[in-house]
Amino acid sequence: MSRYWSTLVHQLQPYVPGEQPAQANPLKLNTNENPYGPSPRVVAAIQAELAGNDTTPGESLRRYPDPTARQLRATLAQYYNLTPEQIFVGNGSDEVLALVFAGLLKHEQPILFPDISYSFYPTYCRLFEINYRTIALDTDFSIDLQGYLESQDAGPNGGIIFPNPNAPTGCLLALAAIERLLDANRDSVVVVDEAYIDFGGESAVPLIHRYPNLLVVQTLSKARSLAGMRVGLALGNSDLIAALTRVKDSFNSYPLDRLAQVAAIAAYEDQNWFETTRQAVIASRVRLNRGLEALGFQVLPSAANFVFASHSRHDAGTLCQSLRELGIFVRHFNAPRIDQFLRISIGTDAECDILLEALGKVLD
Repeated sequence: MSRYWSTLVHQLQPYVPGEQPAQANPLKLNTNENPYGPSPRVVAAIQAELAGNDTTPGESLRRYPDPTARQLRATLAQYYNLTPEQIFVGNGSDEVLALVFAGLLKHEQPILFPDISYSFYPTYCRLFEINYRTIALDTDFSIDLQGYLESQDAGPNGGIIFPNPNAPTGCLLALAAIERLLDANRDSVVVVDEAYIDFGGESAVPLIHRYPNLLVVQTLSKARSLAGMRVGLALGNSDLIAALTRVKDSFNSYPLDRLAQVAAIAAYEDQNWFETTRQAVIASRVRLNRGLEALGFQVLPSAANFVFASHSRHDAGTLCQSLRELGIFVRHFNAPRIDQFLRISIGTDAECDILLEALGKVLD
């Protein structure tokens, strides 16, 4: 550690992303990327932006992008039945979430989130010096709604945040339960992190019209196959969006480049591609579940583009390493309660078959 570091840097425990293998042609099922490419319209939109005019290809790239992403926000507003003032966009949902923690969740009271959840949440709390308290998941790894409702008896909170479906478990909280939580928590913000909602859940976005304390965060990295472009969004009351914009413009006024903006617009304009690839992932998830269960795995019910599975007779960490040696990458979290689970991203049917065949050999 350097003596030039600030005290804050010394205190941080950074988030650890999934491994990006350097080897050639790995079977990569560890970071929940979509196994299908983005819409052809996305590729065409990027190529058109780069082409510029006949005399100066790429002319637009010498100019800054629109700092307000006006056209993208208009596209999103139409899609979600909101106004552009109710929409915020940023450099991936991780940046959007960071601004949410800084702009909406930093209060004297502790914020609440599940004890098993997106591991970036405690990282943000340390970075922005936010007090937090975790609410334990139920024994079946579902979100304990009653635990959040009963927390009101312990005093006010600084906000509530949770992924839905939850990560890394994949379990879904019903929309009716979210509404109960919103109704009981009107004095602070409730953030629903919907990175995986398109693979089996019902979005909370329609509730925005009735609950000014609701903020929904989504990403184009999963269901719209744009993990490489880094586009995230927040949807909510214009007052909440104004707070995020103030923080953004105090940090980076241009979070989305020109290519990301045109790619995101094209992705939302091709609903057929979105629906076709989304349903393909869901079908492969059902198929993979059956294959894993046939091998003796217990698989949690998932509404995401991954499954969370454990085997009663085999150590998860050992299985993960054995697969890695075969060039197959899945995710293992060495953490309490979940250290015997593997998180496996849904690939194509062919990729899932390779995984199942390898697991069969490893288990033998």
